[in-house]
Amino acid sequence: MQTKSFPPIRRSYRPDDILKVPAPALDRRTLLKMGISAATLASLGSLAWMPLRVAQAMPSTFPDIQFDIGSFIAPAQTVAGVPVQFGPVFTLLVPATLTRTPVKSDQTTLANALATVEANYAFSPSGVFVFVAYGRPYFNRLPGGLTGTLVSSHMPRLSSNTSRFVLEEAVPSPTDVSPLNPKVTKATFNVPVRIETNDILFTLRSDSLNNLNDIANWVQGSNTLAGKSIASPAFNGLLSFGDARVNFVQPGLPRQTADLLGLPYANEINPASSMWMGFVDQQVAGSAPNGATVTFVGTSHAKLTNAVAGNYFDNGSIQHLSHIIDDLPQYYNKDATKFTGQEPYSERVQYMFRSKTASGAAGLPFPQDPNDPFTNGGGQGAPTGTLSTQQQSAYLPDPFFGVNDFKTNFDPDLLATGVKQLRVGHEQALQRSSRATDGTPLHIRNDGPGLSSLDVPDGSTQPTLEFTVFVPTAEFFRVMRVNAASLDLVSVADGGTATGVPAGVNPSAGEDDGLERFTTATRRQNFLVPPRRHRAFPLLELT
Repeated sequence: MQTKSFPPIRRSYRPDDILKVPAPALDRRTLLKMGISAATLASLGSLAWMPLRVAQAMPSTFPDIQFDIGSFIAPAQTVAGVPVQFGPVFTLLVPATLTRTPVKSDQTTLANALATVEANYAFSPSGVFVFVAYGRPYFNRLPGGLTGTLVSSHMPRLSSNTSRFVLEEAVPSPTDVSPLNPKVTKATFNVPVRIETNDILFTLRSDSLNNLNDIANWVQGSNTLAGKSIASPAFNGLLSFGDARVNFVQPGLPRQTADLLGLPYANEINPASSMWMGFVDQQVAGSAPNGATVTFVGTSHAKLTNAVAGNYFDNGSIQHLSHIIDDLPQYYNKDATKFTGQEPYSERVQYMFRSKTASGAAGLPFPQDPNDPFTNGGGQGAPTGTLSTQQQSAYLPDPFFGVNDFKTNFDPDLLATGVKQLRVGHEQALQRSSRATDGTPLHIRNDGPGLSSLDVPDGSTQPTLEFTVFVPTAEFFRVMRVNAASLDLVSVADGGTATGVPAGVNPSAGEDDGLERFTTATRRQNFLVPPRRHRAFPLLELT
């Protein structure tokens, strides 16, 4: 796919748009400074709308858990019977490396810069939320490195093994393209995963792409912030910014973007969905109830580290960052002679969720349309229905039937003939380890659709998943990703091990292994998100 120019958009408003206001136009000249395609960002800015949220006063105190912003965004709402909550529309992820080891004056400069941003932009979706996280390379710069007294005496450790830190480096997933996985190949984007070595990750979230662009440029030397002449922070070359990534989460925006770009599968994307793959991923039941649940200290739901309240990193967490190219031509394939054949709604809904109804009975989570299983996603009524009808097949519940539910996730077509053959549903596979014993999710995802040419072999702009998640430990995420891959449920002939398949049951075919063949992770890295009170170059003040 070649990058196109983007004509002006004339919107026609529906009744459900009455609490939406158009986003202001973006200046492409300033967008060029971000290292992201100006045309791509301008197209998103022209399509997105800014939700008209309830105004809130600036907080008297900011949450010590940096990413705990649930009280500052729109409350949960119920759509098609499913409670969902949408955060800020845009998330800008900016990794950076350090050109030298920072000193205490740099800590002051960064702290003042963050305070200046928050003094000029409200701590709200209409303003900006800023989180700062640090990779292992940063901690290795400190005296003694990761194993030295300074770091090792303050960094929490796993409750299950106190010789291991909460922060370990990301590793290739079992289904990532990597020399460690010589049998793994991808049909379209066969790109090896890279474990990045950034020192810092800045995460900025806002309903306004203009705000994110303005702040990113100010940090990099524009000397202008929120329309005011304000000197940029004097980092004196300390930061070298890497490949910035932006994601956008808004119902309908992926379909509108696909239409604008003229993507060949555009009319198969559900117009009600917030995600490229046609289903909504912002269910309240699928995420931790608050930031405290995924901190090192933990809550009554679960505690996975030896951290206690009052420790230096007590209200911290682990942030994983991935850049993933979506193979949507394969995911939405209608040609019976390509890939593994056609992918109607009945297949896609099982790849995403499970092969069970909301009651736990064998079958589809939602029926496909009997006349057209492709248009507008292909769910029942979606091809010719209203927005409300389309929402029904995009907003699906994600129930938790227990960690062993995968053992009875059978292909419903084969089960009707008496054959018990496993299939892997992405969400169901994650639930093998993603929740506490009481069923509470132990992760907060801030991922969303993106558009990028980053790591695409032919340099074209492709739909992506810009993935980031907050979890209690790096080991927790590693295990969760192994379970998402679920190679222990896949037949040996298709590259799996089949070691987790129950007796009397056939293993899953490789083509039915959740979303694994439709995604290519090209970059991964883990970061430690310190408490807000230590967000500026943590531990430096103790040197």
